[in-house]
Formats: sequence, C-alpha cells, structure tokens
Amino acid sequence: MNAAETLLLNRDCIASVLSLPEVTDAVEQAFLSHSRGQVLRPGLLHIDAADGEFHIKAGGLVGDRTWFAIKANAGFFGNEKRFGLPNILGVILLFDGETGRLISCMDSGHITALRTGAATAIAAKLIASRASRFVTICGCGRQGRIQLEALRLVLPGISHVALYDIRPDAASALAASLSSELTATVVDEASLDSALHRSDIVVACTPSKRFYIPQGAISPGTFIAAIGADSPEKHELDPELLAQHTVVVDVLEQCATVGELHHAIERGLMTEQDVLGTLGDLLSGKTPGRTSPEEIIVFDATGTALQDVAAARVAYERALEKGLGVSVRL
Repeated sequence: MNAAETLLLNRDCIASVLSLPEVTDAVEQAFLSHSRGQVLRPGLLHIDAADGEFHIKAGGLVGDRTWFAIKANAGFFGNEKRFGLPNILGVILLFDGETGRLISCMDSGHITALRTGAATAIAAKLIASRASRFVTICGCGRQGRIQLEALRLVLPGISHVALYDIRPDAASALAASLSSELTATVVDEASLDSALHRSDIVVACTPSKRFYIPQGAISPGTFIAAIGADSPEKHELDPELLAQHTVVVDVLEQCATVGELHHAIERGLMTEQDVLGTLGDLLSGKTPGRTSPEEIIVFDATGTALQDVAAARVAYERALEKGLGVSVRL
C-alpha cells in the first residue's frame, strides 16, 4: 500500500485480526495517555432520529506517532428484529495525526464491542473485589456476552453468572450458550432484585431509557459497570446510587453530558467535583482505588473515541501485516 492510498477493512477483516486481550491492552494505554494529557481531546456529537440515534466520536493519541479517529455510529435497536441488521452500525475513519491523511476506513461494529468490554475489564481489575464470585449481567445481547468475557479476563474466580433481560428468551438463549462453554453456573434470572442482592459485580448494558437498578437493591462491596448510557436519554441506574456511593468515569465531561452521571447532576444530586476520578487517573495513580471491602463503586462508561482509535490502530497494523483489506485511492 502506498502513501496515497486508504485501506478499507470490513467487519470480517476486523474480527480476524482483533482479540479482546489485545484490545484491552491497547485501551488501557489509551486511558493512561488521557490521564497524562497525551491525547487530542475527545469530542462527542449526538443526534436523535425517529427510531434510533446517531453519534459521532472523535479523538486522538499522541506518542511516537499521532493517530486520530472519527467514529460515526448509528444505534437503531429494532434493527435485528425488524430487518435482520445489527442494532449498531457504523464506520471508523483512522487518520495519520501528523499529516491529516486518511489511512483507513473500517467497520466499527467489532471494534465498538471489544473496546467496550475492555473498559470494563480494566475498571474491574482496578476497583472490583478480587474475591468477586457472583456476577449479574443486565442485557443479554452481544455486549452482555463480551462483558462477561472481559470480566473473566481479570477475575478468573467468577463462579456464578445471573443473566437478566426484559426479553426472557434472550436471557435463556445466552444462558444455554454460556452453560455449554463455562464451568461457572449460569442462570437466566427472573427476579432481578434477588440477583442484585447476591451480586459482587453488576453490569448494566442495555438501551433502557428508564432506570431499573434501584439504590436499595445493591449490597455493600458491589462493583457496578454502567455501560448502556451513552446518550442523554439512556438511563439504567437510580441516580441515588451514584450520589450515595463512589463514582469513577471514563471521560468526565462526556459522562456529565450523556452518562449516568448526567442524570444525577440533572437532578441536583451531584456535581462533577463529586466524582472520584477517571479510569486513566486510577491507572496512573493520581486517584486511589477501592478503600474498603464494603465500598460500592460505580464505573460510568460512556465510551470514548480514545478507545476507538487505540483499537483501530491495532486493527490497521495487524491487517497490514497480514495483507488484508482493499487499498483504494480516494
């Protein structure tokens, strides 16, 4: 591929060169870079549509080489049922941050899925109890499976998994699939409250627009990964959960605008100053992690372009090594 060409990578190419552990390593370095100020500041544009929403995330990483990416994603959560299409569709444009040259255009679906799971793995490694055994996953689509895979990367002692979804068939299907793959006990849970009370870790990864995880259902010591709220309307956690407990965020400005934090701020329960810190600050040691076994900690993750550019860089470099993709002159 010469310097004037752009590499096109479809979803199959991306899936063949990216693994969750490798993406997790890349995303961890991206969060560290964010804490150290070695980034091109990430930004977010959100636009509602009749049956879904669009968002554009942009940002860059500065190091031995500067990389910049723009991701344009569409979230239409009736797609799978109505049209047989993925609920999340989009592309990532990867640029050389020193010349501005577009070096790759790639499908965003697999990257978005893996880098979202990667953030949970990093947060769990830092602030979940090492003795965690019982996990509840709320939302049994593709991301529910990846969230569990991510947690098992850093907490191999997980022995019981409860799956909950407003679509009971989705929970039972995922439970059946995982039961054949894992030695852990996996059940589809009819009573969310019962599962929450027993959980060491709770993952919320749904497109819900009304919170369904109440403050009173969470036991001391629980780590909560709030993944689903990445637009102003999405809402999974009782705002009191954030107001009364410790909050860590991926990107503070973004969480204050579109995350679970945004709902707590909007209700006057919190300010940005009440947040413990960012994931990058925990990685760099600027902010301490868990301070007691009883501490309840919420990780508010809205997903940042820094994760996308980190994973896209890996995908691009691996595709070049393997001679994958189609080179075009635009």
